[in-house]
Amino acid sequence: MKRILLSMLGSATAMLALAQANNYPNGSLVADFTVTDTHGNTHNLYTYTSQGKHVILDFFFDTCPPCQATSHYFSELYQTYGCNGGDIICIAMNNGTDTNAEVDAYEATYGGNFSHPPAIGIEGGCTAVDNAFGVNAYPTYCLIGPDNLMKNQDIWPINDMSTFVQAFPTESGIDAMACLVGVSEAALTTFSLAPSLTNGIVEVRFAEPTTTATVNVTDLLGHTVQSTSVNGASRMSVDLSAFADGAYLISLVENGQASAPQRVVLAR
Repeated sequence: MKRILLSMLGSATAMLALAQANNYPNGSLVADFTVTDTHGNTHNLYTYTSQGKHVILDFFFDTCPPCQATSHYFSELYQTYGCNGGDIICIAMNNGTDTNAEVDAYEATYGGNFSHPPAIGIEGGCTAVDNAFGVNAYPTYCLIGPDNLMKNQDIWPINDMSTFVQAFPTESGIDAMACLVGVSEAALTTFSLAPSLTNGIVEVRFAEPTTTATVNVTDLLGHTVQSTSVNGASRMSVDLSAFADGAYLISLVENGQASAPQRVVLAR
């Protein structure tokens, strides 16, 4: 899939795929910015990076077909990595042609069945950021590190969510985690795993018998590899023996809410 290059007149006719955050080559210092999303929440780059977080930006506009085709992968990343509550912050940044209402409609239509990242329309200051980054082809996805340096000015092509994950710097420490925005963990059944290092079988022990719930196993790319329903049990066994050795995350989904995941390592 190719991207849309906007001409000076704003037409969307030429199709190119070039490095697109033109003003910030990899390794360059990214200037601070503050924007306000369509729900009135303020986002400041240096505030996030000072907390040790990476920031990934999605530059888009609402009638851009390649933007529409990859938006749901960005939403999947946002949800898989904690809905901005974890190690990485996801922000969708309009190019300055769409209002908040148009941006919200775009997210609702193309963001997929995931939680959607905060999005910035005209009213929120997106135009100045788009200009500062020197973006002229869409979508452009870029990754900024906690040191405020550009780590990847052009994550492309986007094949699925794992494309973003593969762009994470080595030893970045970015881990998948449950999306807990608006969720009270106190309402969820707590659980423990035994053992946390296994050659195949892991026992999930619930603090109290569950109501109808689902135990999900995901890999570190956020892909669900196993889902098992449980009802009224105080413990259950999860068999990982069919999977490759490595680390996996186990979480409990109950009443539409997901617990924080727990890590288990499969080694044989």
